[in-house]
Amino acid sequence: MRRSLVIGNWKMNGTLASAQLLAKGIIAGLGSADADIAVCVPYIYLPAINELVKDTALGLGSQNIADKASGAYTGEISASMLKEFNTQYALVGHSERRSYYGDTNASVAARYVQAQEQGIIPVLCVGETLEQREQDQTFAVINEQLDAVINLAGIGSLSKAVIAYEPVWAIGTGKTATDEQAQEVHQYIRQYIAAKDQAIADKVQILYGGSAKPDNAKGLFAQPDIDGGLIGGASLEAESFLKIFQSVK
Repeated sequence: MRRSLVIGNWKMNGTLASAQLLAKGIIAGLGSADADIAVCVPYIYLPAINELVKDTALGLGSQNIADKASGAYTGEISASMLKEFNTQYALVGHSERRSYYGDTNASVAARYVQAQEQGIIPVLCVGETLEQREQDQTFAVINEQLDAVINLAGIGSLSKAVIAYEPVWAIGTGKTATDEQAQEVHQYIRQYIAAKDQAIADKVQILYGGSAKPDNAKGLFAQPDIDGGLIGGASLEAESFLKIFQSVK
């Protein structure tokens, strides 16, 4: 039985004070739960939030990771640097990184490998734009995004990774895939992996990452192939984020 996982992506929001307050609020409301929870915070807040989450059930993640181990790469943050602050997860290939900053399938795969080399769990984000969905390219796009990683790191690497399906058309738009639409793609991803390795497919956590909120999370998370969520805006308030977390199966 796969454990459920909910990850909050704070994106480029907050101040140091508000980030600390938010983390404290989430920790205070966690209680006991048979599921995992984490927050991906801006790089600059990792040291402070790391101090707060020590000895708690709240995990820590980064929103990106360098595709090189070290060197003359101004502005980049390496996996080994992130590891110093007990970073457990790193988002790779988030749709905003692909759309705004030119991340390619190849560079995403390289970031994925860098994360795993330092024992950080990569959260591999995949998904289609509205135009791609309307042209019935959803599965072809996802195949390419998955294959870039599998070809570089091997199918076995997915046993130490998380996949997040992001319908790009449902991020920050207020639109959300229906439970059935989300399940269809999650099932496809799992079957695609199963064709290569059934044991990995049975184990890998696949999260939904498209405008999940407290009022729709329960239906989404009830789907057999949805193991939790990658939550954006709704993770910026402790109460709403905890309500989503409490919706996991």
